[in-house]
Amino acid sequence: NIKKNKKKIRTVKLFRMSANGWWKNMSTKDVLTKLMKERVLVLDGGMGTSIQQFKLQENDFRGERFKDHPVDLKGNNDLLTLTRRDILHQIHKDYIDAGADIIETNTFSSTSIAMADYKLEHLAYELNYESAVLCKEVCEAKMKEDPSRPRFVAGALGPTNRTASISPSVEDPSLRNVDFDELVQAYKEQARGLVEGGSDLLLVETIFDTLNAKAALFAIDELFEEMNKELPIFVSGT
Repeated sequence: NIKKNKKKIRTVKLFRMSANGWWKNMSTKDVLTKLMKERVLVLDGGMGTSIQQFKLQENDFRGERFKDHPVDLKGNNDLLTLTRRDILHQIHKDYIDAGADIIETNTFSSTSIAMADYKLEHLAYELNYESAVLCKEVCEAKMKEDPSRPRFVAGALGPTNRTASISPSVEDPSLRNVDFDELVQAYKEQARGLVEGGSDLLLVETIFDTLNAKAALFAIDELFEEMNKELPIFVSGT
């Protein structure tokens, strides 16, 4: 009986060990497909509202690196990835600890097009790369603490602050302040940073212009072909 009980205990231990990290030899697509067949996956919540709770001031956005930047930076939440990494880390960790399966990168406006408003378009790749790296660190730490299930980084591509389908002027319906090729170039740079930073999937989010969405998807497809790799793609619209 003692031998049988020892064998039974050993079998249970081996099962638990194999259950932990069961996804490691599977593709992200296969893991997500398996999980979504079993239950609803939880995406994190709002980043902007979470940042507001810290009541940050201009100096928080500037940090030492941008202390002499000629344009006001308060409100540029994506820049906090570089200047207040500690706050972004805490927000991502709070969502993961609360049970989120997927956390989004803080890159809603991290295209060269949107960053041009702050004269920071040259930071587009860095913002996306560093945000993905940060999210990956949070996910890896949580999976080390609790290896029973995977956590994912969604590289977020926002809609930009321009639209390819609608005129910015009521007086001239034919006017456009961005074209399809410009959007593709900006989205491709963003996607590259997100992928090379370690994103598990890409999320084209809060789309209100289908032509912008088409440009984002076209850019991602081009990038995947160049990199000879593919990640799952999600799209959210409004």
